Amino acid sequence: MKKLYIPLVVFVILVGFLYVGLGRNPREVPSPLIDKPAPPFRLAQLHEPTKMLGTDDMRGRVWLLNVWASWCVSCRVEHPLLVELAKTGVVPIVGLNYKDKPEEGKTWLAQLGNPYVASVMDTDGRVGIDFGVYGVPETFVIDKQGTIRYKHIGPLTVESIEKKILPIVRQLQRP
Repeated sequence: MKKLYIPLVVFVILVGFLYVGLGRNPREVPSPLIDKPAPPFRLAQLHEPTKMLGTDDMRGRVWLLNVWASWCVSCRVEHPLLVELAKTGVVPIVGLNYKDKPEEGKTWLAQLGNPYVASVMDTDGRVGIDFGVYGVPETFVIDKQGTIRYKHIGPLTVESIEKKILPIVRQLQRP
């Protein structure tokens, strides 16, 4: 008789895990990098390949790292919001042009506007891997000490900028 209950118990446990898993927001995948130093990088800039930019250059400032690509449809959706955010001057945005051809990235920014203080080229995707990028776009909030404080997976929305990103940025910018 007890042997009959074992499959039932296993089934109930599996249903419980499935219920919890399906109830979670896939955009809120926890990142092991939150509250850890941003992976160091130093890459050539998209518009000036002879100039390099890296995490050390941004020390002392709160900034956003936005991972994007010209081939990314979702990046096109969020791009106007990044352009508007950049116009406010609230926070500098660094672009990480991910697995893209430089000329296509430059053309894309020329057509849609350039919200970045600089965009660096991650043509082989190694820096993206170091940051744990699942897919583009992804945006990271990095504090003055170079620590990742927040990761947004997928395209930014007005709501995500106003209710998540900007409050974190403002808090981190306080003296």
